[in-house]
Parts: sequence; structure tokens; C-alpha cells
Amino acid sequence: MSDKPFHFKKFSVHQDKCAMKVGTDGVLLGAWTDVSGNPFSVLDIGAGTGLIALMLAQRCDAELIDAVEIENAAYEQCVDNFENSSWNDRLFCYHASLEEFTREMEDTYDLIVSNPPFYRENISTGDKQRDMARSAVSLPFSELVKSVSLLLAEEGSFCVIIPYREEKEFRGLAEKHGLFPYHITRVKGSEEGEGSEVKRSLLAFSFVQKDVYVDELAIERGRHQYTEQYVNLTRDFYLKM
Repeated sequence: MSDKPFHFKKFSVHQDKCAMKVGTDGVLLGAWTDVSGNPFSVLDIGAGTGLIALMLAQRCDAELIDAVEIENAAYEQCVDNFENSSWNDRLFCYHASLEEFTREMEDTYDLIVSNPPFYRENISTGDKQRDMARSAVSLPFSELVKSVSLLLAEEGSFCVIIPYREEKEFRGLAEKHGLFPYHITRVKGSEEGEGSEVKRSLLAFSFVQKDVYVDELAIERGRHQYTEQYVNLTRDFYLKM
């Protein structure tokens, strides 16, 4: 994966220090997340490069957009990307584990987002930084959901992207902490043929149990031929959309 900066329409993301580079999952979550409630405060858990927080800064007028990142180099990269953006007065990154952050933080957030690590097995690539960023061992779903339940405002929303195969279990964990889905988008790589199986689930939760709106999103019609749905979702960000 490239260490070169990734340029969007209104900001750039430097990623040379960060194990996890700009990818489709992060862009999907940043573009899909529900901001219709005009959140005053936002938290990005496991911020990495800061991509999702930057996308949300572009999409909404939240006055406070915080991020938390445990890994040293990723934290430094996130801070740099925040400072070099047009919204640096609204963006702040904390260098802490989620457990530490949750214990110390007294305020709650109107919107929480996370693109969490999700590989269940212990990964060993020889790159500790990348292994931590990819492995759910470093941020178990149970810990993520518990912290969200403590950090989310009573009328707030929590949006996350996870593998589709983990959706049922994740929803079960969330329900134990009083969080219920209200919008689910299941994502597949292409409309038909190879890659047409559902790979990811975008989930929006709140503390209020209500009817769940479920839909699907295909990214491509053919190789490098993007669907109208994906173009409409991401056109405010990608340079060539």
C-alpha cells in the first residue's frame, strides 16, 4: 500500500507513518454516517490517519470533533493531518487506549464512529504497528461497544463498519448495552459475478429501539466502473468522482 498522501477534494491525508492506509472501509463510513441530527460533538474511536473525522468535519458543523488513537505513529500522523486541514480548530486527537479514554472522559458525544480492527486471529506480519491496527485483539468488539454505551449521549448515534460475518454477534453485543440498530447497509464489491457477495455491514445504532431500515450498496458495476449509488455517496470527497 502506498505511503504517498491521499488527496481528496477538500483535504489531504498523509499516511507514511500509519500502518493502515486510506481504504474503502474508512471512506464508506465517513460518507455514510448519519449526521442528520446536526451533532455538536463527535468522537472517532481508533482514528488512524484521521480520515473519518476529517470527512465528518467536511460534512457537518459539529463544533467538537475528537479522536482517540493508541498507536504512537498513527496518533502523530492524525494530529498532523488535523492541523493541516481547514477544520483544525474543531479537530483534536487524544493519545490513549479506549479504556483509559472512557475512564477519564466525563462528557458524552452526540455521534460516535469507529472503523475498528476486526481480524479475530492473532496476526503476525513482522510489522507490530500494522498487526495492532488490524487485529481485534487490540480492540475487542465487546470493549468497543461497552465504551460507546458510556460515551454516547442519550439521543446520540453510533456508526460502525464491520465484516458482514460479524454483524449478528456485534448486534447482540450492542443490544446487551442498550444499543439498537436503526439503519443497516450491507456492502458488496460488485453488482454481479465475482465480488458480488456481501462483505461489509455499515451499522447505525441508538439507545431507542425502532424499525430497522436495511439496504444494500454495490461499489462497482465492473472493474473501475463505479455504481451510481457509490458515486453519489462519495462524490464530495474523491477527486475523480
